[in-house]
Amino acid sequence: MTIAPPPSGPVPWNSEFALGMVHDMLRIRRMEERAAELYGEQKIRGFLHLYIGEEAVAVGALHALAPEDNIVATYREHGHALVRGMPMRTIMAEMYGKRAGCSRGRGGSMHLFDAKLRLYGGNAIVAAGLPLAVGLALADKLQGIRRVTACFFGEGAMAEGAFHESMNLAALWRVPALFCCENNLYAMGTALARSESQTDLCVKAGSYGVPTLKVDGQDIVAVHQAAMQAQQHVREGKGPFFVEFQTYRYRAHSMFDPELYRDKKEVEEWKTRGPLHTFTARLKAERKLTEQQFLALDAEVAKEVEDAVAFAEAAEWEPVEDLTKDVTAA
Repeated sequence: MTIAPPPSGPVPWNSEFALGMVHDMLRIRRMEERAAELYGEQKIRGFLHLYIGEEAVAVGALHALAPEDNIVATYREHGHALVRGMPMRTIMAEMYGKRAGCSRGRGGSMHLFDAKLRLYGGNAIVAAGLPLAVGLALADKLQGIRRVTACFFGEGAMAEGAFHESMNLAALWRVPALFCCENNLYAMGTALARSESQTDLCVKAGSYGVPTLKVDGQDIVAVHQAAMQAQQHVREGKGPFFVEFQTYRYRAHSMFDPELYRDKKEVEEWKTRGPLHTFTARLKAERKLTEQQFLALDAEVAKEVEDAVAFAEAAEWEPVEDLTKDVTAA
């Protein structure tokens, strides 16, 4: 993929909405930077997959959806959960493995879930969320509910049979599903061109008769506009829609990844297209954001992050006598 030039042109939002988008991207970025530090201190254990560099996708797309819509995500879902409304305290406690977490500490980083928020994972198996999303969307269609089910997945999922089965059934049954592919170029450690004979992901999805869009995932304005267009199509009962968000993760696949498969120069080049600094630069140029406002937002987020860490540190472990709850049945 050729790295697109930085986004330009006027931001079509008022200052309040634009600052809200900056705030949400900052919350994801700072929470995950702190999570990486805590992982190094062995406060967070198991797997940890960071979303740093991809924040514009979750923020831009989720702000195009309604609270009653369904969200299905992958194991790189901290940002989606946060924007959806899960408190940072709850997320941090879950990553710590504490009882105050959204899954009582049993799911950890890869399994953030909250039925009240209609956030159905956090799914650790590649492409596992796709059939779940089709099922949720089919249920809504059969009940006559005008709701969108948005499913987020990486480009690596498109090599799985579950992707093809899900796209086929979604198109066949015309279910209200929005397929959001977060194409960060590397399925774990394998470059797209080394694993896929057809690297145009919209061609793949379009082969099922599903309308598609290819979007610069580092431009939050483009992400939001595409998501608005796609969700409107789905909500109007016209069937599923597929959007490819071309993005990039700045950190390794997970904290266990030695990252030997990509050149450091490539990573640095992509950082020049970072969604936070390119968007804030546009806002400053349009006098919708000052450096003082940005620093104030950043300080506010830093306090929220440290509050979440303190909450997780103080939270209780699940009692030993509860460990078999929801595991076995009498």
